[in-house]
Amino acid sequence: MNKISLVIFLFTNTLFAQNSNSTCEILFKINTLIQAEHINPKPVNDSLSAYVFDNLMNELDPSRNIFYKSQIDALSSKYRLNLDELILNKNCSFISEIKALYKANLERNKLVLDKISKENLDFNQLDTIRFKQKNFNFYLKESEVDKVWNKKIRYEILNDISGKSKNLDSIKSNFTSLALKSKKAIIDNEICKINALTKSDKPFEDGLYNIFCTYFDPHTNYFSNDSKSSFVSTLSKERLSMGLNVSLNNKNEIIVYEIDPNGPAFRSGKIKKGDQILSVSNQKETLQVSCSSLESISTLLSSELNTSITLTLRRNAGKIFKVTIEKQILKDEENAVYSFIIDKEIKIGYIKIPSFYSDFEGRSGRGCAQDVAKETIKLMKDDIKGLVIDLTDNGGGSMEEAIKLAGLFIESGPISILVDNKKRLSVINDPYKGVIYKGPVIIIINGNSASASEFFASIMQDYNRALLIGSTSLGKATMQTIAPLEKNDDQNFVKITISKFYRITGKSHQAVGVIPDVQIPTIYQTIFQKESEFPTALPNDSLNTQVRFRTYVKNSLIDELAQKSAKRVSEDPYFNSVKALNSKIDQTVNKPKPEMLMTIDNVFEEQNNLSNLWEEINNFDTKDLNLNVSNSDYNKSLLIIYPSEKEYNQMQLDALKSNHYLNEAITIIEDFKALKRN
Repeated sequence: MNKISLVIFLFTNTLFAQNSNSTCEILFKINTLIQAEHINPKPVNDSLSAYVFDNLMNELDPSRNIFYKSQIDALSSKYRLNLDELILNKNCSFISEIKALYKANLERNKLVLDKISKENLDFNQLDTIRFKQKNFNFYLKESEVDKVWNKKIRYEILNDISGKSKNLDSIKSNFTSLALKSKKAIIDNEICKINALTKSDKPFEDGLYNIFCTYFDPHTNYFSNDSKSSFVSTLSKERLSMGLNVSLNNKNEIIVYEIDPNGPAFRSGKIKKGDQILSVSNQKETLQVSCSSLESISTLLSSELNTSITLTLRRNAGKIFKVTIEKQILKDEENAVYSFIIDKEIKIGYIKIPSFYSDFEGRSGRGCAQDVAKETIKLMKDDIKGLVIDLTDNGGGSMEEAIKLAGLFIESGPISILVDNKKRLSVINDPYKGVIYKGPVIIIINGNSASASEFFASIMQDYNRALLIGSTSLGKATMQTIAPLEKNDDQNFVKITISKFYRITGKSHQAVGVIPDVQIPTIYQTIFQKESEFPTALPNDSLNTQVRFRTYVKNSLIDELAQKSAKRVSEDPYFNSVKALNSKIDQTVNKPKPEMLMTIDNVFEEQNNLSNLWEEINNFDTKDLNLNVSNSDYNKSLLIIYPSEKEYNQMQLDALKSNHYLNEAITIIEDFKALKRN
């Protein structure tokens, strides 16, 4: 350790010691709560210690350019198998030591970057670069810090300028000026990131709490009051909002792409579609977009505790300006149930459920199930002969809403078996007598369909009340609740797994997912993360018990419909194109890349290949089906009353006209009608 780092280390070690006791106290309380309430409370032992240590180091230094290997080895021998005992004994001196060392190394990196900024970089060095798919070993030596950072900056410059043009000759002819400009931006951004990391202890502490929680399962998480507010707001159809949506462009810049005409951002009269957001502030904290994590920016923007947000924006790479927006309660269009009618040979209803939201704040008294009921009634008034329920990309939400929704489509009987954290087994029954709709139902799912959506889909599948199409779902069959660390603690919470759900057959989709009756390829399905890929996911198991229930149609009918559909899908040019595109995505994302010589030619080729794949995905030919999609008569009348919703409604209509999964669902319903007639 050099003299400057030593001084910083000694100073910060004293400073951090003041906070480690409170951090340790929270860790102790988290463990107490988990041991009392979790469905599977593992013992706090060497296994937990190693998990927390390894994941903390990986999270602090994912690129392996902060800690020396010798430092990691020393910390590992001292703490890797001892954190469990230290936490239980409320001795968290390890936090002060790791945090101080981490920040000292960050300050060292700033000095190295400052030095590189004043040097001429040699791009003729014949260095190679290796691409790692997962966390790799710590390797950094004290004598090689400058070399490692020099190589990293050179690669980032080559990567950056390779995206400036499709013409390699043009890049080469302007290489010097492009490299100088890129170098300054990259180093400035790296220093900005370091400043953000050294300025606040909260990300370190929250990260440590979350790592500790996820040892028990992937869905047990720590929430500060702010993050709890953000999480709860995602489960609501109405939320405090600025009334604008943003997206990332190909330069990872945050761009305003949609403004709600009913929202405060629109009424400010200052923000336009296409404006670039440079920073966000809640009047207490300001985050620079270029050097802050997307997660931290999202939390700051979405938290309902932050009612006033100041945005710093730039329009068309021109003048920079600021706008302060006071949030107001708005309907979240993207999180609301909606419906349409598809008029083919017969009229088919379509209902999209983006999430299982509920009115947790008591603002409207309405939730997802009630909204689905209303949309179903609207469609039935137009004499639909079948119903398609779209659960693609539905990550779940309120289990209560999922139970209510199942009750709308099942006449009566058991719908699930629940095992709680006391190992008590109970049967959940249909909460409603009768059904809202008796016709055939098709449900579409994909790899992002999770939790409550899997719960509902599996019930409909077990009863043969619906035929499922799409790709296998995530595989989460657990339920969580949010609990404070202590009775009067309104600042610290844990979302904790307290129950497991089993299908009425006694089987579970935990870690294996809900498997559709007809497998249909969906783009990105090879890279969707599955529950089974989380190292601490609860295992799949089954119950010896099952409950009595009666299916709506014979298994033979479901099998025949599925076979007809599978044959069509296998011969369909569109779905075969999806398979081919998935193969390319899988090859790029999941397959190990060979070591590469770090030259402008090689980096340009790599960048160009990625750019071409991205363009192919964005421009993927949906082979326009031109389905005859329209609003129900009732919704047409609503659009006359609320004309501001017409634009968003038209976007939804246009998207469905070329939906091949919807088209296949309609064809299955037509098959069902034909088979019933025969």
